[in-house]
Amino acid sequence: MTFYQFARGVVLSIFKVVFRVRVVGKERVPKTGAYIVAPSHRSILDIPFAAFITTRTVRFLAKDDLFSTPLGKRLFDALGAVEVERGTADRGALRELEAVLTGGSPVAVFPEGTRRSGSHVAELFAGAAYLAIKLGVPIVPVGIGGSEHILPKGKLFPRIHRVAVSVGEPIWPPALDGRGRRAAALKLTEQLRTELQRCFDDAERLAG
Repeated sequence: MTFYQFARGVVLSIFKVVFRVRVVGKERVPKTGAYIVAPSHRSILDIPFAAFITTRTVRFLAKDDLFSTPLGKRLFDALGAVEVERGTADRGALRELEAVLTGGSPVAVFPEGTRRSGSHVAELFAGAAYLAIKLGVPIVPVGIGGSEHILPKGKLFPRIHRVAVSVGEPIWPPALDGRGRRAAALKLTEQLRTELQRCFDDAERLAG
């Protein structure tokens, strides 16, 4: 058992009871092969909440702030997190995720880039779409409702609130011959934003 699997088992067991986590649409997650998990992002706790959708090891993009202390670096390295420079299209991080996907494993990318606030999904970065098109893997939209009430951006102490996770249908990228990739990525990103908003609305409704 990897450290990720051990930590996932412990943390999710606690979270399921404390936050009364409900997951809908889990059957839509591919059982095998590579795919990109694309969750909404309202709290740092969205990382473990997104892990509820599958028992497989998922490599997450994590902002560089989380690696800024020796303890943080050791912890997130052990969890297999991929460090990314916040607010940028970090090409090095994307290359590392590309290698993971090529190896047949899932990864997670928060397409809003950083934690947001409110009921509307923000404009998305196109990194997930580029990876999906380049490698021919699906994107799985995941709405996480209720997490902003627990530990929103700028708060240090969590509060108890129900959380719901809503999984949408996998979005498959178009097959391209190398041309038109930029236009296709922008179109796919807008499609993802629409589906992610639908999942987020559903999760927020279920979370209450």
